[in-house]
Amino acid sequence: MRRTIFAVLSTFAILSCSNHTTNMPQEPQAKRVPVQLEKHGDIRIDNYYWLNQREDEEVIEYLNSENAYREAIMKGTEELQSSLYDEMVGRIKQDDSSVPYELDGYFYYSRFNKGDQYPIYCRKKGSMDADEEILLNVNELAKDHSYYQVSGISVRPDSKMIAFGVDTVSRRIYTIHFKDLETGEILEEVIPNTSGSATWAEDSKTVFYCTKDRETLRQDRVHRHELGTNYGVDVEVYYEEDDTYITFVGKSKSKKFILIGSHSTLTTEYRFIPADQPDSDFTVIQPRTRGLEYGVAHFEDYWYIRTNHNGATNFKLMKTPIDAPGVENWVDVIPHREDVLLEGVEIFRDFLVVDERSNGLNQIHIQRWDGSEEHYIEFDEETYTAYVGNNPQYDTELLRYGYSSMTTPASVIEYNMTSRDKVVLKEQEVVGGYDKSQYKSERVWATADDGTKVPISLVYRVDMKREGGNPLLLYGYGSYGHTIDPSFSSTRLSLLDRGFIYAIAHVRGGEYLGRPWYEDGKLLNKRNTFTDFIACGDFLIESGMTSKGHLYAMGGSAGGLLMGAVINMRPSLFNGVIAAVPFVDVMTTMLDESIPLTTGEYDEWGNPNEKEYYDYMLSYSPYDNVETKDYPALLITTGLHDSQVQYWEPAKWIAKLREKRTNRDRPLLMYCNMDTGHGGASGRFEAYKEVAMEYAFFLDLEGISK
Repeated sequence: MRRTIFAVLSTFAILSCSNHTTNMPQEPQAKRVPVQLEKHGDIRIDNYYWLNQREDEEVIEYLNSENAYREAIMKGTEELQSSLYDEMVGRIKQDDSSVPYELDGYFYYSRFNKGDQYPIYCRKKGSMDADEEILLNVNELAKDHSYYQVSGISVRPDSKMIAFGVDTVSRRIYTIHFKDLETGEILEEVIPNTSGSATWAEDSKTVFYCTKDRETLRQDRVHRHELGTNYGVDVEVYYEEDDTYITFVGKSKSKKFILIGSHSTLTTEYRFIPADQPDSDFTVIQPRTRGLEYGVAHFEDYWYIRTNHNGATNFKLMKTPIDAPGVENWVDVIPHREDVLLEGVEIFRDFLVVDERSNGLNQIHIQRWDGSEEHYIEFDEETYTAYVGNNPQYDTELLRYGYSSMTTPASVIEYNMTSRDKVVLKEQEVVGGYDKSQYKSERVWATADDGTKVPISLVYRVDMKREGGNPLLLYGYGSYGHTIDPSFSSTRLSLLDRGFIYAIAHVRGGEYLGRPWYEDGKLLNKRNTFTDFIACGDFLIESGMTSKGHLYAMGGSAGGLLMGAVINMRPSLFNGVIAAVPFVDVMTTMLDESIPLTTGEYDEWGNPNEKEYYDYMLSYSPYDNVETKDYPALLITTGLHDSQVQYWEPAKWIAKLREKRTNRDRPLLMYCNMDTGHGGASGRFEAYKEVAMEYAFFLDLEGISK
């Protein structure tokens, strides 16, 4: 049960009052080495620029000192962390398995044995009653590694071999391996420095794959590899010269074509060859035109194209003949709609299935190709998540989709598109029992500074007292058009059962309310993301959901940027904040083209080499706007090998916060995982140790010790 902060002094309160005693840990102090950074006549002094040397012994010592300090300050929460971890892991069905799917006469699935950190990938031939064949036991492969990630398992067309990628550093640089499924042998033949996935041609001896620039980690080249040869003689079939683009390769669902795609934030381009002619030259579907985005799917004699062509902000569906793919031949299939975002399509022999979003809610629309029938799948909750799942079969009337809400565990559902019957193939099991009736979710709307209505999804226990003062954790992201949908989390129950409300702020910069919602939260509109989040926090206090002193916030990666910006703008709004792998040193990163992701994100944040964008980005960059003032309690997390947000951004940020902040009685902590990168620990249970630490941080601030 939750106790008031007056009844139980938190660990942090006790420690902060004792900082003058000799046995208490002292805050790490990074040395100051001023570096002058100049652009457009503006001079910035960066005292902590030196921290960007990953191999420097002094840098490692500093990171270790931050970890030791956090451990010492949070020592009083160790029992709580242990309890939280046991709860979270205890809710997981340890001997779990995925729902099998059929492909080329085999049923593929993954499963876990009790206690396993990693999955076992399996298949059965003909039916699920057949003998099991283990494709990969990742537990065996990972046993000598502190980090191990398998990606992109791809079955050869003759079903006799798989290709798979392995990353043992957490930099998302994968080595492709091959396993002979007839002999069980993993071949010595490997391909290093790849994106992790391999696309098989129909000859069952040729694969296409992408490599990365060694410095920037940009996926920039596509190669063709023939089994039995050394990767050093592989043919480069495509090089993406424009450093604001990345490239990728895949195969159409029909298996008829190999496709190479290139995309930047605003522009895409595809080229193709017949999958049974791997040595042929690629044909461009539509040459890149700045601002034209499109994706392609094959059906019969046409490419079906999801695109924003001719001002279709929320996207529309068009088609064009395979032998005349240029934009001049595109014709509408589903026209543009101002109030409906077309998110994706799935093609079957007799049906076209469309993923849509209207007023923030997912919809799945089904129509026959002959136009004789169309309908939507019905969903009955106020706020939820639904999406088209894994559907490799082309000639079927069965659709698989996923469904979840903040109170409904994730389900895999099989839907008959003809009869409209549903079968729940699997619902996430919460071990120990879960009573949905004890929780409630709803959607409310805050009002932003400019009058815009901003949606918030909430979940809480029905027996929660709502007179005000409830602790509330507000989560946000708001970048890249990525929507944080309201879905179920069994780990979140550990907060809800201790009296917390959990809320998601669907701020501008995501696509919750369509593509214009994204456009209004990027580039020179980016500050809308931050003011939306602040407006959500104010609304939740004004509505009585929570009260000043009991509101908390969390965001990761670009959501960490959001956290950094809002605590600079309104530091008194939140009692405590977690910024996970936060992108906070916006100016230095976006001015350094050698850093992974920089050039490809000019269309998201702006190019600071242009003064207009430089000035705007500088106005909100969290690191550059740290001021001499009080800040909320803050826990920052990062990974030494992070390739998306380099570890030195949070390391520099916490050093500057220590230098500037005026309230020394509030915890300012950093956790740097020395073995991992952006995604955290690779093991199934290891990640929950970090979640338990994060939850303990919030609970302790709230005075909850059990």
